[in-house]
Amino acid sequence: MSLQDDLKALRQQALLRISAAKTLKELNEERVKELGKKGSLTEVLRGMKDLSADERPEVGALANEIRNALTDRIAERQALLEKEVLDAQLAEEQIDVTLPGQPAIQGQPHVLQQIIEGLEDQFMGMGYQIIEGPEVEQDKYNFEMMNLPKDHPARDMQDTFYISDELLMRTQTSPVQARTLEQHDFSKGPLKMISPGRVYRRDTDDATHSHQFHQVEGLVVDKHITMGDLKGTLLAVAHQLFGEDHDIRLRPSYFPFTEPSVEVDVSWGPVTPDTKPEEIEWIEVLGAGMVHPNVLEKAGVDSSVYGGFAFGLGPDRFAMLKYGVEDIRNFYLNDVRFLTQFDQKG
Repeated sequence: MSLQDDLKALRQQALLRISAAKTLKELNEERVKELGKKGSLTEVLRGMKDLSADERPEVGALANEIRNALTDRIAERQALLEKEVLDAQLAEEQIDVTLPGQPAIQGQPHVLQQIIEGLEDQFMGMGYQIIEGPEVEQDKYNFEMMNLPKDHPARDMQDTFYISDELLMRTQTSPVQARTLEQHDFSKGPLKMISPGRVYRRDTDDATHSHQFHQVEGLVVDKHITMGDLKGTLLAVAHQLFGEDHDIRLRPSYFPFTEPSVEVDVSWGPVTPDTKPEEIEWIEVLGAGMVHPNVLEKAGVDSSVYGGFAFGLGPDRFAMLKYGVEDIRNFYLNDVRFLTQFDQKG
């Protein structure tokens, strides 16, 4: 039998075996057996060394034809087997598209952001502007224009993160008030603003203190502003955050940028007409007062014509009181189990 006859016989038998392969594994084994370096085709072609120069081209062409035929048949069989595997997999993993899907977990604003946004909504409804300012602040606006002289204890390095002699991480959002006072045109109307944002203090973190926390400062400047206006505003804030049945009280205090100054307490529980004063439990929530004339004058506002009130409250403290949170650090640990307790209505 000639080499050409051997090649033709190999083709016929190999095509039958390839067509008979029932799995992709069997098909791959057959491919290696027929076309691999030690495969049947290679073994037959080793006999080409014994052929004459005239016979070799003809046998070589036949060998290439057989190799292509086997390769095409393997590709066809592979496509068929892969389709069978996929069909079987789909049959086992059928999906009923009419069944309800798994609900996606929807995120929500952080509880502190909820408090801040609630305050913003309330004050915008009262005609206030929402104004933000830089967290890296100049000494001029953070201290000097807020009536804090160079030797004031609040400027001590233990309280303030200084970047340079004149730059620092703001310790309060009051510098936004100073910047706005400088620019406001009172011929166009009064100044009514709040300035929410992050502030920084050189504090040791514990259950009630943090080196970074939030403040919302409020400022109203116009003619004929009184302490009555201040108390009415703060009472509206307390009602919005804690409920209409809560009350507030003002106690004398001291702040360099207000005169007179007050500490503001809110009742821990509801207050009714029948509640006796000694039965009310008070909790301090913020500081406030009438804007110090020096603050107005430093901003170029005539304190003999204009007056105003200012207040500063902490959303972190308000959230702790509202929800009974005992450790302020819980707000910053990003524990989803804790944060998801506070729904959007919070």
